[in-house]
Amino acid sequence: MEARIQLQSDWYTALRENEGEVWVSCKIPGKPTVYGSLKCQGVGYDGIPAVTASEEFEVLQVSKKSIHLTCPSGRTSSKFIIPYTSFPKIHDKSVTCLDISSGGGLGVSTSTDGSMKIWNCKNGDRRRELTGHIYDVNCCRFFPSGMVALSGGMDAQVKLWSCEDGTCPVTFKGHRAGILDTSIVDRGRNVVSCSRDGTARLWDCGKSTCLAVVADCGTPVNGCCVGTADNSINLGTPQENPSDREVGTEDKLLLLAREDRKLQGVGLQSRTAVFEFEGSDAFNCCTFLSSVYVAAGAQDGNIYQLDLRCLSTPVQIFHRSGAPVHSIIPIREGFIASQGDGSCFIVQQDLDHTIELTGPDADPVYKVAVWEKSVFTCCRDGLVRKYQLSSL
Repeated sequence: MEARIQLQSDWYTALRENEGEVWVSCKIPGKPTVYGSLKCQGVGYDGIPAVTASEEFEVLQVSKKSIHLTCPSGRTSSKFIIPYTSFPKIHDKSVTCLDISSGGGLGVSTSTDGSMKIWNCKNGDRRRELTGHIYDVNCCRFFPSGMVALSGGMDAQVKLWSCEDGTCPVTFKGHRAGILDTSIVDRGRNVVSCSRDGTARLWDCGKSTCLAVVADCGTPVNGCCVGTADNSINLGTPQENPSDREVGTEDKLLLLAREDRKLQGVGLQSRTAVFEFEGSDAFNCCTFLSSVYVAAGAQDGNIYQLDLRCLSTPVQIFHRSGAPVHSIIPIREGFIASQGDGSCFIVQQDLDHTIELTGPDADPVYKVAVWEKSVFTCCRDGLVRKYQLSSL
């Protein structure tokens, strides 16, 4: 566990008032937490506040949208960024999942109000509502084309949607319990879904059929991700099935984040287990960082970075809090993760500090999506937040 700086969630508003003050702390493993404060000494003509810190902390840089702090005793520093804008009117209740189209113009999101909506990424205006699932919709994502969306719901159905007119031309049925996550293979001829029923299924979008039960884990599968593994990794012997060769599932590795504390890798064409890695708690999400590195987030707050060529010991274990890790996605030479305590942060190899995306006040951030230099998050407080990162 590394030292972590935490800052009052409404710091930006408070520090724009003369003599406005906020709390800041630094949790240092094995040592007492360091507490301090930041104070505004006035706001310049450029709109940037002059901020001073108590003796335990140092202010390295302040801008209109961010503040960079360091805690010398914890040997750590963090840059805190506020949202560029927020969209409060897309849904009426908690926003549970979201994705951004490949062109960056459209967003799709789901909510505990039972709705799934397409909206404009610039202003949050709702374009259309996608109706057809029974009960809640758990997950959604865009196909690479940006004109088709994929969803999975508590009704155990996987659906394909036209973003142009909101129709649902394809519904996949076969799972016996709610869908928890989906993943798209290459350009989208095939998709994978995972479910509370413990299975992961491979679907043919053109034929509207289930090609195979790729894995039957006997425990809920909370997350999945399809990627291309390095040639040195043995994905098993391909099955002699002509339909498999047609759909191009060769050389793909499927990651499964399982409820029983295991991260499993399955050869998508061989349908055999390539590896199983056991963590400290249930895995909630997983992603490829490269062809050899993967990352997975657990219920106890641990984030495991693994090398597929040597799984005996994690490359690194990140632990910032005991809150569940809800989402993790790659970004440049690192990843973005969100947790149940409202934190959302970026770790990159070429940065000597952590980037913190602030705004939620202890409300879980359920999902993160990236388009170019924009980061979108969805939260239990019902907001979709958009951040602009000039450093990306």
